[in-house]
Amino acid sequence: MTNIVSLQKGGNTVLSESGIITVEVQWNSTSVLDVSSFLVAANGKVPSDDYMIFYNQETDPERSVWLKANDKNKVVFTIQLEKLSPTIQQCFFTATLEGNSTFDSVQGLSIIVKGTHGEVCYQIDDATEEKALVLAEVYRHQSKFKFRAIGRGFNGGLKPLAESYGVEVEEPEVPEASSVPHSEPVQEVNLTKIDLLKRKVSISLEKKKIALEKSRVAVVFDASGSMTHLYRNGTIQRAFERVLAVAACMDDNGELDVWFFGSKFMKARSVTERDFEDYIKQTYPIPKTFGGLGIGNNEPPVMKDIIHHYVKNEPRKDIPAYIIFFSDGGIYKDKEIAKILVDASKQNLFWQFIGLGNANYGVLEKLDNLPGRFIDNADFFALDDLDKISDEELYNRLLNEFPIWLKEAREKGILY
Repeated sequence: MTNIVSLQKGGNTVLSESGIITVEVQWNSTSVLDVSSFLVAANGKVPSDDYMIFYNQETDPERSVWLKANDKNKVVFTIQLEKLSPTIQQCFFTATLEGNSTFDSVQGLSIIVKGTHGEVCYQIDDATEEKALVLAEVYRHQSKFKFRAIGRGFNGGLKPLAESYGVEVEEPEVPEASSVPHSEPVQEVNLTKIDLLKRKVSISLEKKKIALEKSRVAVVFDASGSMTHLYRNGTIQRAFERVLAVAACMDDNGELDVWFFGSKFMKARSVTERDFEDYIKQTYPIPKTFGGLGIGNNEPPVMKDIIHHYVKNEPRKDIPAYIIFFSDGGIYKDKEIAKILVDASKQNLFWQFIGLGNANYGVLEKLDNLPGRFIDNADFFALDDLDKISDEELYNRLLNEFPIWLKEAREKGILY
């Protein structure tokens, strides 16, 4: 039976000594909250701006605190306690409101901490005209970690709150002839396409109950001649961006490994969310008959290279490789592909094949019944038009069988 502790303002309790805890901020009204965490040293200030965790910066340099979900009425952080930098003494959790809203309009606001210690809940029910609240803190106490319910109001919004913890917040220049001369300065937040996609990935990871899983994420792009129009019209760049968001959330170092294949193959440079723009154009802009990878379909060599990379060059038993493999069909090397998948079924590799268009996918359409494998290590689905499927649906389908494989891989000793 789970041990549940309810705290009043100012109360504190001991948490788990190690491992992972989750911190959930919940509310049940239509208010839009910006929830952040500030990781501060003994002087009450962040060591640098990298220690403010919010929707546009989801973890700290040590990757000890993660913003794992940012939904309409819930924000979830995880803290890996033993990974916290020794200089960090307190993790404050805060919430702010935009515009003229105040916290007396926010209903059902609470913060819940879960871990091996059980569950701790603090209900904030006495907020009035504040625009910002310091909700609670997780802090070091001797050799332990504790949680304190704070519920303290703060004058101003996110900018002065962040600055109180030592974060430098830039403001955009305000034109002299402003149409709203008395409006408050607005914090400048630069959201990229990947930032927006990451939110949707995080929701899917939560739904699949694998939000804390880490993988080495790779993508393989078909560069055969029949793919030419998808390269020219930007579909492959857009697919790359959608997959990069998966890597930004799941990959152990935030990098996406990339391969292209036609008659031949190449491993391209790995990429992070910081340099995604025009990646396809700069790396392999269009299928080439001469001076490139050729225009045929030859999957086995690139599959073997991927296996060699993750099994021989960079072996890991604690973190799997999750490989997203795009193909527009025309597959004819069924026996070779089947043998590769069978032989690789004892390795910590999971293959997610995606078909583009209405073509012959050969053995990929028979993966569910492929005999001889140690465990089922691959999934396949086809899309008539990649650009027409919503991000939410794409991520749900991408992550459909991976959680099942993770469970079985651990049970059979493939993954520790």
